[in-house]
Order: sequence, then structure tokens, then C-alpha cells
Amino acid sequence: MESPAKRAEPIPAMRRAMILERIKKNGVASIVELAEDINVSPSTVRRDLEKLTDEGYLERTHGGALLVRPLQATFEREPILNAHLNRDQKRAIGAEAALRLNTRESVIFDSSSTVMEAVRAAATRDLSLTAVTNSLDIAGLCASVPAWRVILPGGSLRAGSRMIVGEPGESFLTTIHADLCLIGAFAVTGSLLTDASLEVAGIKRAMIQSARRTILLVDSSKFQAPGFCTFCQISEIDEVITDDGIGADDLSGLRASNVKLTVVPVSASP
Repeated sequence: MESPAKRAEPIPAMRRAMILERIKKNGVASIVELAEDINVSPSTVRRDLEKLTDEGYLERTHGGALLVRPLQATFEREPILNAHLNRDQKRAIGAEAALRLNTRESVIFDSSSTVMEAVRAAATRDLSLTAVTNSLDIAGLCASVPAWRVILPGGSLRAGSRMIVGEPGESFLTTIHADLCLIGAFAVTGSLLTDASLEVAGIKRAMIQSARRTILLVDSSKFQAPGFCTFCQISEIDEVITDDGIGADDLSGLRASNVKLTVVPVSASP
């Protein structure tokens, strides 16, 4: 029998993402298939599936697992895992968003993983920017670009992340007038943009109100049941950039809202 300590070992982020991505492709996968794809033993996959089921990502089936969309309004993936999931979609969306930036602009970057991809793409362009962000990771990347001035709004470091929230950051944001805000969302549901956390929703709301234009960057998996707290309506957004995996109903809803919509193609993964 396996010891409790062995079963409690954390799953490496890359392996966790690989399991979830492979199950997502077909909705279900067997232990044997996952072990072959990821090149680990069936017993390792079995332990990983048990942990992912306990955490609410999966439902176990006989000999495998079924991916379920979390229904809990406050369910949040770990930041490192979220960055790995839907990576191709996020990179394509980020590359498109980077084209919206113009030199000498002031830009607010929220802490979402898709916005991080936009920052990576923008960093390769010949731009002079003032960057405002509540993400320590994004701030570090921005600071590596000599022509960018980086401003952190202040606040408290959120537990389990490298994201700054709360005061004095929210109050600081009311004093600036940025040209552009690039922002993500936990969920897009009809006309609602939501987050699973009150404090994260609060900082996002302040960012949107502090910018002349706001572009929402969300991969197609974000069109789902709402998170715990609304931070804005789709009518407050100037443009939505998403990928071509978006469902027909969600696509129709966005077009009916009259918000500018850009759908980027994403090549199928091998």
C-alpha cells in the first residue's frame, strides 16, 4: 500500500498541465493513454488523477478520468498551472494584443497569464512605454526592456501568487489616466466579466476605470459559468481578443453586444 506521504506529494506543474490538456482534447482519457503520452508509469498517473479529482478538476471514470468545468464560483487554479493551460491560444491572443500598443503610451497590464503573453510579445517591439502592473512577474519582464518605465501600484501580495491587490493600489489607480488597459477575466458569461475573488475583481475594476481604452484578452475556455464577483459589463470593454475555439453561441453573443471582436486562429497542436 502506498504511504499517505507519497500520495500527498504535489504534482509538477508541467505534468499537471499535460494531463489536463490531454483530457481536454477528448473530454476523457484512460490511465494507459495518459501514461504513454506523458511517459510516466500508470501508478504515477493514477496518483495524479486522484489528486486532481480531490482538487475538483476531474471526475474519475473506470480506468481513467473525465474533465469537468469547475462549477464553484470561487474555484481558482494555481497561477503556475493556469499559465501552462491553453498556452498556444494565449500566445496567439497575446501576439495580437501586442500590436495594439503604440510607442509613448501608458499601459496597464493586469496579472493574467494571457496578458503576460501580450507583454512578452510587446517586449520584442521597438516601443517606449510606461507600464503599470500589479504582477511582480510582469513587472520583472517589463523592467528588462530599457525603454519601458515600470510602475507598481502598491498593496498586499496575495497569498499563493505574485499578484498585488488592495490598498494603496486601488486608490493610486484612481489618480492616473492610462491610454490602454490589457486585462483578463476568470469568466465571461453573457454580458458579465467576473473573477473568483473579491480583491482581484476590485483591482481589475479600478484598472478599467483608469484607462481610456480597455482590451479584454481571454482564451475560449473562459466562456463559462460566472465567477464569484462581477468586475464589469462587456459594454465597458472596447475590444475582445479571443481564439477560434470559441463556441458559436458565445461568438453570437459578443457580436450582438457591438463590442469590437477579434478572433485569432490557433493551429492545432501535433
